[in-house]
Amino acid sequence: MPMLTVNRTDLYYEDSGGTGVPVVFSHGLLWSCRLFDPQVEALCGRYRCIAYDHRGQGQSAVPPARVIDMETVYLDAVALIERLGVGPCHFVGLSMGGFVGMRIAARRPDLLRSLVLMETSADREPLHNVPRYTLLNLTARLAGLRPVADPVMRIMFGRSFMTDPNRAEERSRWRTRLMENRRDIWRAVNGVIERRGVAHEIPHIRVPTLVVVGAEDTATVPAKAQRLHRLIPGSRLVTLPRGGHSSTVEEPALVNATLGTFLDAQLETRTSRAV
Repeated sequence: MPMLTVNRTDLYYEDSGGTGVPVVFSHGLLWSCRLFDPQVEALCGRYRCIAYDHRGQGQSAVPPARVIDMETVYLDAVALIERLGVGPCHFVGLSMGGFVGMRIAARRPDLLRSLVLMETSADREPLHNVPRYTLLNLTARLAGLRPVADPVMRIMFGRSFMTDPNRAEERSRWRTRLMENRRDIWRAVNGVIERRGVAHEIPHIRVPTLVVVGAEDTATVPAKAQRLHRLIPGSRLVTLPRGGHSSTVEEPALVNATLGTFLDAQLETRTSRAV
């Protein structure tokens, strides 16, 4: 099991290897690097794909802190990129991974070739969500994820995925993965609930940026993506016609095509500049 020690913790990661330009994938809360399996499979033939688990999630180590704060998770990602020697890389962050990606792009642009932000926001958690998410988190801490699996699934996935009879097996697989989270996942959830906004920082982002959101995302609604697009100079916004808060799983073909086109365009731009 590949582990990397950074910032006094151990992060699990998977590296496709090869000589291609590196792409680092940073997942959303309650999941793991499995969130990007369809994208790694699609891209690993021409890119070096690296997907990792945040501290306190997936197979990475769990610190004892009450809150795994976003600043620490950001520093973990910086250390991972530096330790693996893959900077500058393309960075793809979904939801919580997007919180990380925005911080890197604004503060350490030397580490990035481009940034992809999926189903994410530069703002703090909306106040109307906090009581509900806090209650769900407390329940998960005391009793595990099983009692809250149904409402969390409706947060994480859009209407099309949740109601398609042909995708019942996929839904079951992801529900099982959700319930397999350790009870100490509450530490990471606190970090998301209590995070600071970084909207004041992201106008400083200058790396090529793609903002992607599913039209059915109710956790981070499309208006949040539109705000990111307005704040990040020169960014591109793509609204997928379907897909909720986990579009990499729900609409892999749409995401793969969108992501592949964007990444390939960055390679072509660099090549033309070098000629």
